Amino acid sequence: MADMTKTCLVVDDSRVARLVARRILEELSFIVQEAEDGEQALALCRESLPDAILLDWHMPVIDGPAFLRSLRHSQGGERPKVVFCTSQNDPEQIAAVIQEGADEYIMKPFDRDILREKFAGVGLV
Repeated sequence: MADMTKTCLVVDDSRVARLVARRILEELSFIVQEAEDGEQALALCRESLPDAILLDWHMPVIDGPAFLRSLRHSQGGERPKVVFCTSQNDPEQIAAVIQEGADEYIMKPFDRDILREKFAGVGLV
């Protein structure tokens, strides 16, 4: 049987948010890496592209939308499924990141069911 283990990079400047996401994603059988800003995340992606990226919007150094643009313009950067994570409920902002290449978005705070549903929606679980 083929190895079905998937990888997910959790990008959030909140240690608590990363911890919550890690716990849920590990329950869903993901191997999880963490980054606290877009710059760290881009460095990790250059080493090895994950299957999925759970991406916070507001972060220092490089924010979520800027990270997404850089990722999508990099070699192989169209491959990872990107799920945006935001506390902003602004339809225009959400439409803008979907247009820039995000596959899905979830509102903070999220729980296991929401995360599983969104990841299933983009074919990750």
